[in-house]
Amino acid sequence: MSRSPGAGRSPGAEPFAYDTGEPANEGVDVVSAYILIQTEVGRASHVTREIGGIDGIVQVDGVTGPYDVIARGEAADLDELAKAIVMPIQSVEGVTRTLTCPVLQF
Repeated sequence: MSRSPGAGRSPGAEPFAYDTGEPANEGVDVVSAYILIQTEVGRASHVTREIGGIDGIVQVDGVTGPYDVIARGEAADLDELAKAIVMPIQSVEGVTRTLTCPVLQF
């Protein structure tokens, strides 16, 4: 569950989760994917904020474990997902590695 920037934190604290507030594309055929992101040490908050501003990102959260940030993106097809979402994520300062997991529609 993501929280809005500033919710439940002391003033001046960095956001660790960011909900873009954009509705999911309900009723429209889209490719959805989770993008797992590793960052440089101490850069997860910066990366989370930057990724939240990329068109097509519907949710982004800071997490613990082998990945530092997980984003969910939606695009018309895999090509657009790669060009409009994954490549911009990879160009964010502090991102060291990504793993893209397209969602299957059973």
